[in-house]
Amino acid sequence: MLWRCIADDFEQAILVGKHDNGSKLPAESEIAARYGVNRHTVRRAMAELAARGLVRTERGSGTFVKTDKLNYPISQRMKFSEIVTAAGHEAEGRLQGHRHEAANEDVARDLGIKPGDEVVRLEILRAADGVPISVSTTWLPADRYGEAAKIFRRVRSITRMLEHFGIKSYRRKWTRISAGFTDAVDAGRLRLSVHRPILIAEGLNVTDSDEPIMLARARFSADRVALIVES
Repeated sequence: MLWRCIADDFEQAILVGKHDNGSKLPAESEIAARYGVNRHTVRRAMAELAARGLVRTERGSGTFVKTDKLNYPISQRMKFSEIVTAAGHEAEGRLQGHRHEAANEDVARDLGIKPGDEVVRLEILRAADGVPISVSTTWLPADRYGEAAKIFRRVRSITRMLEHFGIKSYRRKWTRISAGFTDAVDAGRLRLSVHRPILIAEGLNVTDSDEPIMLARARFSADRVALIVES
């Protein structure tokens, strides 16, 4: 699709620094002439760039580069909705998929259960102002949180979901941060191209009495988020 090719070209130019944060992109007519397309195609390309969180459009003024990142603190009491709201954005969480499965050795060890015990697996997409920020895979013991998917779909919040199960307070026991690249599924959900760099934050959440609640593996768009480790 021509609009996607235009969007990909501008995305690459923005990411390599050819357009500074806050700078104005060429006018629709200029872009249309450059690519030999109509202005509707250009508008579709700019809308795609906005969906990727790379530009903002001001009516009557034009389209401007927006490469400032969301500062995302990694702390014991980290909560996505609070972090995003505090930064002045609207937070959203959507359940992309779920299933019950047998815990592998790594998941079982971290959750304090036996390999093969049943866990609930949630696939969650989180966004700020409609722009995808992260996708996460979360595992919870099924014997206590068997209805986790149903509850999350209704409340769209991990914190409120856990409150349904009587968990009023929880904390992050440990976090491991690494880097990687998107696969086809994550790329589609995050509106990124395949094999684009991502930040990976794996962590275990526990109750205040140190009982394991859930294990999560979140993949963040490296272009949209800066992970900040707090002491």
